[in-house]
Amino acid sequence: MRSVLKTLAAALATSFALAAPVQAQGVLNIYSARHYQTDEALYANFTKATGIRINRLDGKEDELVERIRNEAAASPADLLITVDASRLEVADKLGLFQPLQSKIIDERVPANLRTPNWAAFSTRARVIVYNKFVIKPDQVPTYESLANPELKGQVCVRSGGHPYNLSLGGAFIAHVGEAATEAWARGLVANFARPPRGGDTDQLKSVAAGECGVALANTYYVARLMRSTSAADQAVMAKLGVVWPNQATWGAHINVSGAGILKHAPNKAAAVKFLEYLASDEAQVYFADGNNEWPVVKTAAARNPALDKLGSFRPDALAVGDLAKNAALAQRVYDRAGWK
Repeated sequence: MRSVLKTLAAALATSFALAAPVQAQGVLNIYSARHYQTDEALYANFTKATGIRINRLDGKEDELVERIRNEAAASPADLLITVDASRLEVADKLGLFQPLQSKIIDERVPANLRTPNWAAFSTRARVIVYNKFVIKPDQVPTYESLANPELKGQVCVRSGGHPYNLSLGGAFIAHVGEAATEAWARGLVANFARPPRGGDTDQLKSVAAGECGVALANTYYVARLMRSTSAADQAVMAKLGVVWPNQATWGAHINVSGAGILKHAPNKAAAVKFLEYLASDEAQVYFADGNNEWPVVKTAAARNPALDKLGSFRPDALAVGDLAKNAALAQRVYDRAGWK
């Protein structure tokens, strides 16, 4: 791991030349695991509006968390930005964040989408995607239905150890308990069309190709294909249908992109100002629409034709902190069920 971190640091040294924490009102140092090119304008707009210059180091979540731990009090980083509540919870449990104190964030970000130490700034849903020529939507109205014996050999998923699925498992545990979650996971495994592999886009393409009949995917992967100008992507989407799961029970599972201020942040005031900026209507629309996500602030109106086409749905109102805290237990449940 240390060699990986050294390689990462060397590769990014020209773009993030920070030798030590420097108290500077006009500087903000961000470690980010959110790798979306559309976010570049977001950073540029913040600098334009405030005069605060942003230094950013991009990397994988685990590498950035380990780097922050190794740097300890000497870290130049002010903020950690990443996707998935379970990843934010890992950083929080390691004591990397300090309390997030902001009236603006408390007022604008719903209580179920923030914790005392970090907040969400966009959301995505985990939906059921099916092959319209193989599966009928009324066969898969809920996450639970994916474990029904009639779907044997029809389910494609990515690894059970991926944070997207661990967060879903965390939500399951919160709603129905550990035993029922394990029973569901065992039924799901029994229905696998093939061993878990690939990312969400791979699952969508497998469903369209007939390798399986149904899969789980985050909505922004679906929306990307919907907005693609590629004929191949449009051919994939022509075969797919989308179900908003559990609309009669606890609602569709929601996950987030979020951020927390690091414990030893040398530029805390700038960090708070940036997070408050992310909660503004202007930034919310850009932050969300750029990656086909939804804003967390109710007054921010997303203008995304793909999301509009997917339609409205009832989201799970479970607090992100609760589902994140169950992620480690979800991993143990999946391991017992054989979801590798």
